[in-house]
Amino acid sequence: MDDAERLEKLEALIERLLDASEAKPIIVEGKKDSRALETLGFSSNIIELNAGLSILSFCERIASKHREIIVLTDWDRKGGRLFRQLADCFKSLDVAVDGKFRSDMAHLAKKGAKDVEGLPGFIRWLRETRDAGLRTALEYRRMAMERKERR
Repeated sequence: MDDAERLEKLEALIERLLDASEAKPIIVEGKKDSRALETLGFSSNIIELNAGLSILSFCERIASKHREIIVLTDWDRKGGRLFRQLADCFKSLDVAVDGKFRSDMAHLAKKGAKDVEGLPGFIRWLRETRDAGLRTALEYRRMAMERKERR
């Protein structure tokens, strides 16, 4: 998949996530992740995990208000572990966990963003590449070097 196709798929995925977040809250790890989603157009229904509660207390608090949630932890090893802990905890409380967005996001963004926080910058880079008519990262680097040399 080239970068133009990756961008198209990422933008479509973010649109679907925006739509889904109207009905289900999105659980993220912390403030930087919330800010990243806000940069991408999300304005509400984002819940930060790092609120000083244990995972069980956090899950119980969310389960008292919601029957379905979206978990969007980072796609690194720590984020994967945290996703599994949250999914197990929520499932034990009969809360449906949507992890498909996280899985799809990880697949599409792993090349340029290892976490939710890095998504806006990666998408900006993909757009700049597309707008410059470039199809690969190597072409983008060459263009950036040429710009730098002209200064």
